[in-house]
Amino acid sequence: MRYDFDEILDRRNTNSLKYDFAVENGLPADVLPLWVADMDFRAPRPVLDALQRAVRHGVFGYSDAKEDYARTLQAWFAESFGWKPETEWLVKTPGVVYALATAVRSLTEPGDSVLIQPPVYRPFFNVARNNGRKVVESRLVYENGRYTIDFADFEAKVAAERPKMFILCSPHNPVCRVWTREELERMGAICREYGVIVVSDEIHCDFTLPGHPHTVFLQACPEMEDQAIICTAPSKTFNLAGLQASGIWIPNPEMRKKFRREMSAEGIGHLNALGLVACQAAYAEGREWLEQLRAYLQSNLDYVRAFLAENLPEIRLVEPEGTYFAWLDCTGLGLEAKELNDLIVHQAKLWLDAGDMFGGGAELFQRVVLACPRATLQEAMGRLKRALDARN
Repeated sequence: MRYDFDEILDRRNTNSLKYDFAVENGLPADVLPLWVADMDFRAPRPVLDALQRAVRHGVFGYSDAKEDYARTLQAWFAESFGWKPETEWLVKTPGVVYALATAVRSLTEPGDSVLIQPPVYRPFFNVARNNGRKVVESRLVYENGRYTIDFADFEAKVAAERPKMFILCSPHNPVCRVWTREELERMGAICREYGVIVVSDEIHCDFTLPGHPHTVFLQACPEMEDQAIICTAPSKTFNLAGLQASGIWIPNPEMRKKFRREMSAEGIGHLNALGLVACQAAYAEGREWLEQLRAYLQSNLDYVRAFLAENLPEIRLVEPEGTYFAWLDCTGLGLEAKELNDLIVHQAKLWLDAGDMFGGGAELFQRVVLACPRATLQEAMGRLKRALDARN
């Protein structure tokens, strides 16, 4: 079937974190939100149908998933990436951030170091610091409009700080890099040499652009099976974040046992019954929707690229390789970070993700979510242009 991604869905007054909590976050009530990474699109029809069947049944007791659930997820990754994890590796969690925190608590000790690569998704900082671990940063290098890994710094930090864990963002949020197999191999080799556990957050793996195929970390580094965890979820791919069901693949049985023990200590037993239904339906029948969505997101990206070039050349699009973000370099505006954020929020009346939340010297960058109808994006770009025109 054909999906209409141009349809405007009114998400206000639905308890939407994205739309209904501006004032609570200290922002004007009339900001247009393109911040948090969920989409302004309905989930795929097969998912909605499966959920409606479950609702009609009317019983929402304790639920779990049987072997066919794991096989459905396994088949998705085999078909999408040529990676076929063993079904017994799968641990079901309420979300990837939860899984990151659980990995930190179960596989490291208070005071241990955790390595990350800023600018990066803010919860990477939080799951380490809030659990009494030390954050070690190996910052990405930004040159000529592109981010790369400083491998000399990466290895030096590993050698000097001896982190017990490296949390990898792949594809990378917010800089939109899709790491090559060679880059993954180099990071994996360093971590293997120093005994560092790699927890690879691959939640955006289904969103890559032509010429930038996603490589699962364990495809590049199969020798790391005993010291790696792969974190996946249908939440970004199919817009199911609120249903809280993620798939965490842990090949090492001892690590898997420790991870599950920590889940048990936290009182986590079974997942949301409807989340399990939605997850399996999405991976079983959602590919047609995803292919149409990818084409739509590509057209949204093309629109933003052309708009900036024609109307706001001082703002540079960091050319994405993956995710559904636009990472905007605003250094050319000549503003301080506070001035930039004030212009975005109070003059353009936009709610974006300010770069300072990602660390790594990204204070003059802004992250824009492209997963919205074109009309919403056009309104956002128009607001930004009018605010900058008024300033000049």
